[in-house]
Amino acid sequence: MPSQKVLEEKKAKVEELSEKFKKAKMIILTEYRGISVADDTKLRKDLRESGNEYLVVKNSTIGYALKEANIEGYEAALEGPTAVVIGYDDYVAPSKIISDYAKDNDFYKIKLGVMDQKVIDVKEVKKLASLPSKETLYAMLASALLGNIRNLAVVLDQVKQKQEENA
Repeated sequence: MPSQKVLEEKKAKVEELSEKFKKAKMIILTEYRGISVADDTKLRKDLRESGNEYLVVKNSTIGYALKEANIEGYEAALEGPTAVVIGYDDYVAPSKIISDYAKDNDFYKIKLGVMDQKVIDVKEVKKLASLPSKETLYAMLASALLGNIRNLAVVLDQVKQKQEENA
């Protein structure tokens, strides 16, 4: 039977992971069996640079943390080696990075996603991955706004000229 100290350490790990899950916009559970150290390092770096986190944690710890975060429907995904991707600011970036990696590496599998505390299937994770990034959407919005401002300036200039002609 584990000592009291070991139990307290496990409870602390569950609590810490549960708090991360509660703050997350996006959680993706993956099977990482077969990943090389170099690929793992690159994947972690790519995720970290986009504001996400990549953890390898025992399935039991993940299960207790998901339960404590009031997330349901994940149980079947907690078989085999599991890595957890946590996205705090964005739904698309972690989905895109993981989906692209899985597409290029048959051995790497997405088990399921959790979006805003609700379990989503692999198809939905891949749909999120196909959306433009937040930065791209901002650029598209800025471009549309600039176009509208430019059109407004042209119309105002035409109105001014018309008023000057009539004066």
